[in-house]
Amino acid sequence: MRRYTMMMFILVLLAVTASLTGAEQKVITVLHVNDFHGFAEPYKPLGSDTLAGGIATLASEVGKIRAERPVLLLAAGDMIQGNNWANLFQGESVIELMNAMKFDAMVLGNHEFDFGTEILKKRISEAGFPVLGANVAGLGDLVTPYIIRELQGVRIAIIGVVTEDVPFTTHPRNVKGLTFLPVAGVVDRYVRELKGKADVIIVLSHIGFSEDRELARRVNGITAIIGGHSHTRVVDPPVVNNALIVQAWEHAKDLGELDLYMEGRKVVRAEERLIDISPAAGTGDPAVERIVEKYEKKVDALLDEPVGEALVDLDGEHVRSRETNLGDLIADIIRKTAGSDIAIIGGGSIRTSILKGIIRLRNIYAVSPFNNYIVAVRMTGRQVREALEHGVSAVEEGAGRFPQVSGLSFTYTLSAPPGSRVKEVMVAGRQLDPDRRYTVATDDFLAAGGDGYKAFGEAVRASKDYSVVGGVMKGDRLVYGNPGRWERDVIADYIRSGGKISLTAGGRIKEVSGR
Repeated sequence: MRRYTMMMFILVLLAVTASLTGAEQKVITVLHVNDFHGFAEPYKPLGSDTLAGGIATLASEVGKIRAERPVLLLAAGDMIQGNNWANLFQGESVIELMNAMKFDAMVLGNHEFDFGTEILKKRISEAGFPVLGANVAGLGDLVTPYIIRELQGVRIAIIGVVTEDVPFTTHPRNVKGLTFLPVAGVVDRYVRELKGKADVIIVLSHIGFSEDRELARRVNGITAIIGGHSHTRVVDPPVVNNALIVQAWEHAKDLGELDLYMEGRKVVRAEERLIDISPAAGTGDPAVERIVEKYEKKVDALLDEPVGEALVDLDGEHVRSRETNLGDLIADIIRKTAGSDIAIIGGGSIRTSILKGIIRLRNIYAVSPFNNYIVAVRMTGRQVREALEHGVSAVEEGAGRFPQVSGLSFTYTLSAPPGSRVKEVMVAGRQLDPDRRYTVATDDFLAAGGDGYKAFGEAVRASKDYSVVGGVMKGDRLVYGNPGRWERDVIADYIRSGGKISLTAGGRIKEVSGR
């Protein structure tokens, strides 16, 4: 009898020990993507012969994990704009896709605003999931600051925020009537509000990796930040102020998996892994494949026309950090079209590369997806230098403001402080004259002061008769403008007329040492 009693005691002890350790530990899984930009089909990145991405394959991976355990699926912004597959339908195709994949929430990215607020409102109304925007004022109850979801008895709050720079990264007309509040203050307010209501607080962020780190430093009580905007592949996620900071690259080339290990209602460990997505990873989800194919057939019918041939790869990957041959080509086309002395465009307006081979209309539309038109502005040499200074002020961050130029060349020093980096500027073989007036071609986005290019905006608004009529800028400082023709169509016509494209970056922008 004593032996039986002792055996029962041991079994009870083992059961109690198990309940206090592994048996009570739960794993909360949050899957995430960011900066999809409508890249539904696999593609070969510049310099690679291997296909990457494919949203149907990613959806299949999500399905496999869901079959094992309950999960949340989140999108960290910039989903509905970018590739032709999204742009030709103003994001409708992406929302249908996300509904089929049963996303749990999405935060607004800056490019969600590129089709204007009316289209954005329509896309949000079509979404079968909450769209978050805690720091966006002016969209009414279409967006919500946060949601709370429960998995395995754990209450998970998700706060969504977008960069405060949206008014500078999209055309001003697209955000008229909207206000973008400072991120840190908004997040801090909602974290405080959620105390006692949630066991886990996740910030679904579209502000960029370095800004995510700063946010974590400034706000206490965040469990994890799932980020986007900077297209960063975070392989070794940092922990800042007890918050794990993750991001899953771009274009559905990775699926992020964040695992939170819970004991009771407390997170005891957090782990992140990136799941590589490519056609080689396995078969795609059939329902998602049908959606991709449905819209791709429509794209093919419109954009399969060959317009020329690239005899070399045209680099759209590095346009935010250095001169590239594709940047040179587009800047040249814009300058020649406007008949101007100079052209300055933002590298961020060039969205992808064109690989060696036949150039189809779809390639042009993917490179230049925005509804922008070419303008030329009369500016002083001093304003031109100011524009170039702004262009190289955030090279380290890979900001879209980095300039691609035509008709001029310049040197800059990265080690110098922003605002005093530009050194020598040459126009037509002569030093830039600060007092001379030059005609400078660009697009209407930069001309309106977009991407923080104040020099353009101030030059245009200095017109005696400056006005905006029907979304079109007018004024005596504007010496060229064709709002009836999008930049991408001008590029396509130029390539059609030339046939074969072969050029190397021509030494227009050089980084030099010193201060």
